[in-house]
Amino acid sequence: MAHLRAAVWGPAEFVGLPPGWLVAEGVLVGAVANAAIIGAALFGAWTGRASLADGEAGLVCGAALALYLTSVGAGRALIGVTALLGVCLALQTPQAAAGMVLAERGRVQSAVVTSVEEGRPPNGGHGRYLCAVVDHDGVPFKAPIWRGCGEATRPGDALAVVYDPEGLVSPRGLSGATQPWWDLAPWGTALMAASVTAVVRSYRLSSAPDLPEHSG
Repeated sequence: MAHLRAAVWGPAEFVGLPPGWLVAEGVLVGAVANAAIIGAALFGAWTGRASLADGEAGLVCGAALALYLTSVGAGRALIGVTALLGVCLALQTPQAAAGMVLAERGRVQSAVVTSVEEGRPPNGGHGRYLCAVVDHDGVPFKAPIWRGCGEATRPGDALAVVYDPEGLVSPRGLSGATQPWWDLAPWGTALMAASVTAVVRSYRLSSAPDLPEHSG
């Protein structure tokens, strides 16, 4: 049972509080994983590189984190939890990264609604309302707008839209927009906590750093 528990949750061969250097290693691993996943998507959105902006690079970073935890002997359950959180963060990052780009260099303009459509989810019920809009020159936006578009919205109404002057990020409605960082904070915090726990519980006495011997 002890061997099975160690394989699933990690050996955690320490008494009392874990060594400080081990906690520091876990924090570093979690911080690097967060920075790599978020940074790759943000760089991709900023430069228009779809291979980075769509979250694929973040999935690779999550897989690299799982491989590292496996190499240090972390418990299989904790490796699975950490990998799952890394995937969730990678999937949430593209939209947040686009919001960060718009928050930094986006410009706001008024757009005119030309049509309103209710997008229904696959399982039924009410979905988001999608508004097709045109700019002040009559040029239609490539993507529909859902922020600020609701049941009461009608063709001819004006919507405040924030857009990327370089055209690398899709425009979005200004109404109801939140700070992009808040969308990632819960996932990033959970990934950090899982990484620290997995690294700390991977501790084995045989892996402890050698200490200098003192003559008696």
